[in-house]
Amino acid sequence: MTKFTIFDETNAPAEAKSSLRSVKSKYGFIPNLMGELAASPSALEAYTTLSSIYGQTSLTPVEQQIVLLATSFENNSSYCMAAHSTVALSVGLDREVLLALREGREIEDDVGLEALRRFTIAVVRQRGLVENTDVEMFMEAGFTKANILDVVTGVTLKTLSNYTNHIAETKIDDAFEAMKWSKPILQHAD
Repeated sequence: MTKFTIFDETNAPAEAKSSLRSVKSKYGFIPNLMGELAASPSALEAYTTLSSIYGQTSLTPVEQQIVLLATSFENNSSYCMAAHSTVALSVGLDREVLLALREGREIEDDVGLEALRRFTIAVVRQRGLVENTDVEMFMEAGFTKANILDVVTGVTLKTLSNYTNHIAETKIDDAFEAMKWSKPILQHAD
């Protein structure tokens, strides 16, 4: 077991304290992931900065969460699935859509959201080497070239946190416990 210290704004390296104070101000607490990232102030800054930038993309808050959840599902990140399931509901993601994302199955009754989920999965699984047909399907669903890059930004953000959670074995915060998640054994084909 890899044991990482979960820092807070009082015991973190000096360069990370300001970022942790900002995180605490924004969320009301310091999520364990952020506390672990503080071991490397530059990693914490990279995550918080990219997260802020991602929030400004042309994707809606619901679409942003779909990218983050689909990436976390593919990367089997229990921590991020719990955290983003909680956030997704707070920004208005439909519970049935959330359930589909948590089960790794098709989003029914919304062609656009399903195209977004499928494109995100293609980016993750193919490490960005997506087929032209993946891009065409995504754009035929109404998305743009800018949205393609927004998806890449979201995948990049979640890869940083998903991999950190794997290595650090991040404990789920109480705030996300109700959305605890394990990857389903049986997966539906995409």
